[in-house]
Order: sequence, then C-alpha cells, then structure tokens
Amino acid sequence: MKSGISVIAIVSVLAGTSGVALEPIPLIERRLPPTGGVEIPLDIRTELEARTESLKDAVWEVDFKTYAADVGVLVKAVEYALDHGEFYSEKEIPIATEMLDLAEVRLNELREEEEVSWLKDRGLVIRGYESSIDESYQPYGLEIPKELDLSKPVPLLVWLHGRGDKVTDLHFLKRCADKSQALGGFVADQNEAIILHPFGRQCVGWKHAGEMDVFESIAAVMKDYPIDPDRIALAGFSMGGAGAWHIGAHYADRFCAVHAGAGFVDTKEYNKLTPEQFPADYVEALWQLYDVPAYTRNLLNVPLLAYSGADDKQKQAADLMARELKIAGHELRHVIGEGMGHKYNEESVAGIREWLRESWEQGRVRQPDTIFMQTPTLRYPGYRWLQFTGLNEHWKGAEAKAVWDRETKEISVELKNVSALSIIAGPGRDLSGVTVRIGDQFLQAAAPGFDVEGISLVKEGGDWQFGEPQRSGKKPGIQGPIDDAFMSRFIVVPPDRASSAPKFARWVEFELNHFRSRWKALMRGEFLEKRSDELNSDDIRESNLILWGDPDTNAMIAEIADRLPVKWEGDHFKFEGKSYPRNEAVPVFIYPNPLNPDRYVVINSGLTFRENHDKTNSQQNPKLPDRAVIGLDQLPDAESPGRIIEAGFFDENWR
Repeated sequence: MKSGISVIAIVSVLAGTSGVALEPIPLIERRLPPTGGVEIPLDIRTELEARTESLKDAVWEVDFKTYAADVGVLVKAVEYALDHGEFYSEKEIPIATEMLDLAEVRLNELREEEEVSWLKDRGLVIRGYESSIDESYQPYGLEIPKELDLSKPVPLLVWLHGRGDKVTDLHFLKRCADKSQALGGFVADQNEAIILHPFGRQCVGWKHAGEMDVFESIAAVMKDYPIDPDRIALAGFSMGGAGAWHIGAHYADRFCAVHAGAGFVDTKEYNKLTPEQFPADYVEALWQLYDVPAYTRNLLNVPLLAYSGADDKQKQAADLMARELKIAGHELRHVIGEGMGHKYNEESVAGIREWLRESWEQGRVRQPDTIFMQTPTLRYPGYRWLQFTGLNEHWKGAEAKAVWDRETKEISVELKNVSALSIIAGPGRDLSGVTVRIGDQFLQAAAPGFDVEGISLVKEGGDWQFGEPQRSGKKPGIQGPIDDAFMSRFIVVPPDRASSAPKFARWVEFELNHFRSRWKALMRGEFLEKRSDELNSDDIRESNLILWGDPDTNAMIAEIADRLPVKWEGDHFKFEGKSYPRNEAVPVFIYPNPLNPDRYVVINSGLTFRENHDKTNSQQNPKLPDRAVIGLDQLPDAESPGRIIEAGFFDENWR
C-alpha cells in the first residue's frame, strides 16, 4: 500500500510573478461521511494515534506479503476514523482498540508464518484486499458456515449492504465481525454457501470505484476459497438493492442469479423530477450510465427476483422495472412482503432462499443459444459470446438479439445503433464456416482448417463486413465520460511549477486539493500521485493519467499537447473552435492518451459529482460529459467546479 498525500488546507495563492494576492476559495463542507461530535479523551486519542502510526509502518514493511491487506484494513479503519472524526458515540471508541488489537495479532502471525490461521476460520470473518485502482486497502466480510464442505466448489452469495452515512470502515468491520446481515439477518443458519459482504467504498451507491469493489472482492475470495464461478449470486437491499439492479444489469454474464430488494433504479422517477427540474442535456444523458431501464433487456439473460415491502415507497423501483420488462416481453418475479415497510419478513426470505437454491442448482449458463443486449455505452459492451465494439452514437441506446443455431451453424443478429461487434466462440467452440446473418446480409466465416475462436464485424458504407473498427475510435474501456478514468488504475500528476495566470493557479490548487480530500473521505483511499518527471513506461502502459495544469505548468501536458484537442497559444487556449483567456477559463476533458491509446488522459478534473450530490445515492452520477470549459468568474462549490461555459461529448472518433 502506498503512502498517500494528506489533505491540506487551502491558503491564499500568489499570482505567479504578478505579486497580486487572491482571496482563498472557501472550503467545501464534507457531507460523507459526516463528522462525529464525540470528543475522544486526550490520553486515549494519543495512544490510538501512536499505535496506528506504528502499525501503519509495520504494515508497510510486510506489504509484499500476500495477506498484508487483512492487517492493513484494520489499521486504516482506525486511521480514517481519527482523521475524519468518524466516531458517532462514545461506545464506538473501544472498537478502535479492538481493531488495533486484532491487527497486532495478525501482524505477528504474518511476520512469522507462511500460512495464516484466519484462512481456516469459520463463521464471521473480516478480510481485506488491495485495490488495483488506488492501491488502498479495502475491507470485506465473510460468512462461512461451519458445516459447509470446502473440499469441493461451493456457491457464493454476494450481499450488497444498504446506505449508512456513518458506517465507515471501522463500523463496517465491526458489523461484519458481529452479526449475520444478508436478507435481513434471516439466513444466519444457512449452510449452502459462503456469503460475501463487499464494502463498496461505503456510500456511493455501488457506483464508480464502489462498483469495481464488488468484483475485486469476489476475486479476492476466489483466491482463498473454492468458489464455483458458475454459482455466484448477486443480492442486496435498499442501496444494496439499487446496486444489485444496476450491477446485475451491467454484468448479467457474471452471475447465476440476481436478487434486488427495494433500492432505486432510475434518477428521474425516484427523485420525482419534472421537466422544468431537469439538468443540462448532457447530465440527463449521463443518467443512463446507472439508470437500469437503459439496460432492461440484459436482465432477460439471468434469473431475476425482486422483493419489496408492500408499504415501502421504494417498491416504486420494482414496479418501474416490471413495467419495463413487460415491454420487453418478460414478467418480473416480484415477492411482496405483506404489511412490511422497508425491510424483509421471514416468510418472504424463505421463498427467496428457495429460489437461490434453485438458481445455484441450475448454475450459470455459459453458452446460451439466445442473447439479449441493451446498452447506451461501451463501458458495458456485451453478454457472453456477443460483444459490441462500436456504436453509431453513444447515449442513444444500442440493442441486439442474437440467436446461435448450433445445428445449422448460423448466427442471426438483430441490431440497433451498433457499428461493430465481435462473436467469441468460448471454450470448446469453433466458428469455422459459421454464417452470420445481420438483417438481409449473410457473411460466412472462413474454414481455415483449425478452430476459429472469434470473429469481428464492422459496418462500413451501410454494409457489414469482416474486420475491426478503427483503433482510434471509442471502444470498450475507452469511451468516456470523465469519471470513467477513476474506475481503473489512475495516477494524478500535479503541476510542476506555478502558473503566471493567478485565477487559474488558484483554481487548480483548490480543485486538486479538493479531489485529494474527497477521494480519501468518499472513496476511502488515497490515490497514486507522481510528479511528471517520476512517470515511467509502466505508468504509461498501466494507468490513466490525471494531469493538472497546462503546458506551461505541467511537463507531461507539454509533451502531448500537440496531440490533444485543446490548443494553448500564449495567454489563450482554443477548444472546440472557440478561444478563451487562460486566466478566465479552464479546459477539462478526457481523451485517449496519445502515448497509449488503451488508457486515458484527463485534464484538470477529478470526480465530477460533488458534495451536494451525496444527499442521495441516485444523484451520485457523472455531472460532466467528455469535455467542458469552466469559467473562473464563479468559484467552485458543492455543486460544480465553477461556471460551466460549455460541455459536451466527443463523437465516436474522439472529435
């Protein structure tokens, strides 16, 4: 785990060489997690801080060991609680000591033993992994039944927790250590599966890095326990139900079943927004990133079960999806707890458990004959053997129905808004001589005398043909918007030197520090940060680069400036055909890295949703598209980084 840069207070910025002092930009009050009002006695705080610092150093020394994260999450939980004031009751203070005590026990064992004892623990177990996004330690909990036979592959239930503004790392770990939580706590006696409790970066609606946390924690569990990859079920309630809806729709091919309890599935209806309350068009378009109706047809590929309390206002989510699924020709299976508000009852859980058993028995279908696909973005490009590799236009909705007739060796595909696709045979399959029918066109794959594992098709001049889409265009994983860069490994590169433009210098310093503090508090980690002269070839190959400043202040921006869509000239820059004074406006955008088009560069932006959007997880969506110009005549606040002069999406060729 790296050592991060602590958040610092913003001070007055001297305007380069002008000598003119500007007033500091007011700090933005943090909403998540809230600051606790508990005063820790000085002697106890001093002891906790000293132990935490000592253990941080000790964990750093063993970071190369496989299970260092199982110690690191315990120490980090206490460190962050102390840094942010995440104690909400005097009764919580001893939890910090409890976690540090366990950290010491595990640390001593990790130093001395090749195999650690907690891998053999049953019941409630707290664990951790190191995130590939920011190298932070992230916690997860396990429920491992004492009678479960681990000598053979076993099912996994991934349980997504509900919203808890005050359930930070410390409280999450304590909860995972003390009680069974899945399905309202009614399944503590189950013996058929391991239950995984991801943390999901605490309270971001299982979006952004929280979405990736689900899969990284699954991968961590699969390294140590015999999980059957075809019997992994996804479930959650409330915020966790919202997560189950959208993650299930985004990644239907990863699960054998999806169960969503309550939650929300869209932005507009959940927030009761009327047209006069709608945001800018690009923000409304970006609702589709997590709004489940934009992926409805994907849910036809996986067993799906919804639950709602009859008296719960969040029943609205399942009712909305029942309506959308009916349009797609499917009847939603919906368990309703009579007389229940926002919680489960035992009778309903009994039925859900039986459904889970049936789903585990059936397992995941690896090679379906029929596939349904729906997506507005190449971030979520396909299901099983059908993958979209190009769209006519992002955020307009792409759809497909594909049928593979194994006997006749014909694949028929109905498409909407798709410009390129791939068909992947899968293990033991061969596409030699297969005929692909798209509309009135028939294309036959070659039969070279050996197995053909995949074929690619692209639409050019109105006709489909075998071939790959342009490498320079938008493609899966490199399609924007700005926030997409923070869903995989990224490195922040601050300016090398001060700008001679005073307002610009002040804005960059404030926004960069705001990003540092917001990532730590909200995303529960400290991101990787390097100077431009510290970047190496591995960084270029493996990481998105988040570059702050301009060519005069950041050497990495200067190196690639002639291949970016912004042109800096003297005291102005040109963007999208317009010229702006450097001291009055800032360009922010995401773009394929000219040094490695399989990774991004982002110029002058962190997460684009801000503190005001943390009131409800349904609003923690991207608030800027691929590109924008920020006016410095309005100071950054909890709503925006300044005045949005203009914003929009690049086209499918990044122009």
